[in-house]
Amino acid sequence: MRAMQMRELGEPSQLQAITLDDPQPGPGEIAIDVQAIGCNFADVLICQGKYQVRPELPFSPGGEVAGRIRALGAGVTDLRVGDAVAAQMAFGAYASVAIADARRVQRVPEDVPLEDACALGVAYQTAYLSLADRAQLRAGESLLVQAAAGGVGLATLQVGHALGAYVIAGASGDKLGLCLEHGAAATIDTRQPNWPERVRELTQGRGADVICESVGGDVFEGSLKCIAWGGRLVVVGFSSRDIPAPKLNRVMLKHIALLGLNLGSYHEQNAQLLRSATAALFELYQQGKLRPLISGRYPLTSAAEALAELAARRSVGKLLLIP
Repeated sequence: MRAMQMRELGEPSQLQAITLDDPQPGPGEIAIDVQAIGCNFADVLICQGKYQVRPELPFSPGGEVAGRIRALGAGVTDLRVGDAVAAQMAFGAYASVAIADARRVQRVPEDVPLEDACALGVAYQTAYLSLADRAQLRAGESLLVQAAAGGVGLATLQVGHALGAYVIAGASGDKLGLCLEHGAAATIDTRQPNWPERVRELTQGRGADVICESVGGDVFEGSLKCIAWGGRLVVVGFSSRDIPAPKLNRVMLKHIALLGLNLGSYHEQNAQLLRSATAALFELYQQGKLRPLISGRYPLTSAAEALAELAARRSVGKLLLIP
């Protein structure tokens, strides 16, 4: 198989193309002929040694793939060779053959293209679970999505719209038009200092019922200023790398629920809920209510180039590697 590996921790530019023997699945695992690999910001962090998962060197980064099963390990009875599947793993996805824990695998309906199935993975699972599970979003509520032009942001816009929310997109000014194309009813430019006031104006002075926050720093602080009484703020990441220490007096006085979402923990704590969420996403896709934006397709050997786009926050939507 072909793979991209980190031989030592550092920048993604240090990824090296190598050829290895095809791996064989162990007990409870499957081997996948990979047709698409999703790029995520976590891949940058794991290369740098700054992610919560720190594999032994050398390793291949990457946490999501879609393809067809080529082999089953002992004890796997609910999947078949040839099945179209999507899978998530802690690392190891940047390869033409991937090994995945069968518990982290979801069947893909035959009418869902595998590239779209991959793009409906981590970002859309994060979006759906943050809204439907953590925030318990209800139709008619207002939803503010920060970093709304990124992969998770656009997914959250689409899912929020599909669930019946009034969606407000927070992003830089040159990306706001894209947000309107993907489910936002209104937009705010978070580079402008008065953007929290604008959120209150758009919600008739109430503030946003639900906020999905993936930036941190000043954006997080501004979000606390424009959330509704009794609102729910879901933290899904810190793309600014500035992890905030919230002023809890605001949390207390406004009855705010601060919620966290770590997608990886669902595999260990509630794998069935994750599978149900993925099935719901495929159903919304089949109904025409979700369409992932795949803004770039790169050969596997150009993984460093794709991750550089992510790290610099120049990308929109989803970037895929195609082995």
